[in-house]
Amino acid sequence: MPTQTAPSSPPTTPPAVTGARAWLPVGALSLGIAILVASEFLPAGVLPALAADVGVSEGTAGLAVAATAIAGAFTAPSIAVLLPRADRRLVLLGLLLAAALSNLAVAVAPGFAVVLVGRLLLGVAIAGYWSLAFGAGVHAAPGRQRLVASALAFGTSVATVVGVPLASVVGDTVGWRTAFGGAAVLSLLSAVALAVALPSVPAHPTAGLRMLREALRNRLLMAGIGFVVLVAFGNFAAYPYIRLAIDRVDPGATTWMLLAWGVGGVVGPILAGVLARWLRPLTAAAPFGLAVALLLTAVAPSVPVLTVAVVLWGVSLNAVPAATQLWVARAEPVRTESAISLQVTAFQVAITAGSALGGVLLDGYGVRPLLVIGAGAAVAAGLGWAFVRLPRA
Repeated sequence: MPTQTAPSSPPTTPPAVTGARAWLPVGALSLGIAILVASEFLPAGVLPALAADVGVSEGTAGLAVAATAIAGAFTAPSIAVLLPRADRRLVLLGLLLAAALSNLAVAVAPGFAVVLVGRLLLGVAIAGYWSLAFGAGVHAAPGRQRLVASALAFGTSVATVVGVPLASVVGDTVGWRTAFGGAAVLSLLSAVALAVALPSVPAHPTAGLRMLREALRNRLLMAGIGFVVLVAFGNFAAYPYIRLAIDRVDPGATTWMLLAWGVGGVVGPILAGVLARWLRPLTAAAPFGLAVALLLTAVAPSVPVLTVAVVLWGVSLNAVPAATQLWVARAEPVRTESAISLQVTAFQVAITAGSALGGVLLDGYGVRPLLVIGAGAAVAAGLGWAFVRLPRA
């Protein structure tokens, strides 16, 4: 059974804050992550036009999304090591400015090489922001961990639901470059909002390489990170091909079925925030829910059954980031910054690996085996969280 490494100093729990003192900084952080995640998925909404304009195939242009995830996997654990003493507020502002520069670079890119560089920079911004945002939010709103985690996950879910269709509409109406230019402007506006709402956030005294090494020695935390890899891998082995799974049942239902997934995606983090006081059952239930949803999607004989599966998929998947963020913070209450950075790395590695495996298997075996493989990985993650005991809050 994994055990928790003893913290170097006992964590303190300041009294909870309420009202605008909690909501303004947390809302600004949530807005920032929403803009970053929407920027991450922008290419999916404008892919044909982007590919044609910069002179590459659509498959090659799809690397613009993969590059972001790969850069994020390397950035998440290293940003605190490179900036151990920097005010986290300034780092977060710098990352939003980097996202603005990234989107602007893509908007004016003369060729695909510049697009790729811009997307790598965005990966740095997203992973760094995710790694630091939870700790900054808890510092600004002490005692409101559940609010911070669910707000950040809510921002991500809204961006995932709205980002691709909105980019598609803007791209079709005024051009894909305008879509990226708009994302650059929104990144700047979110930086302004964060500068106004978030107070100074000093770095933890042990932040940096020492904190990361100590977090890596926490066997309980590393078990949880392994479960994160499993559940994220399970989803992203199947999710890029959700449209194919829907088309198998009814090609005419694709648009509103994806909307149903999005509605579930918005409900997921809210539900996780409400149920977070029962953290161990929650972290186990979300992967089990995802597994049931994937299996139902694989065997759905009709649109009503598929609708239930797709909504459950959206709810379960989008409850995972908030639940697991709270879980790793509980498993490593002193070195939370490093714990969250490892969670972000786990997600990025799993996204890359799951999407790659899905792409390899899809042509030869179709979409159903991907859904079954994803369900198996999710069940393994749920069992892990069900049997690993967390320390008391």
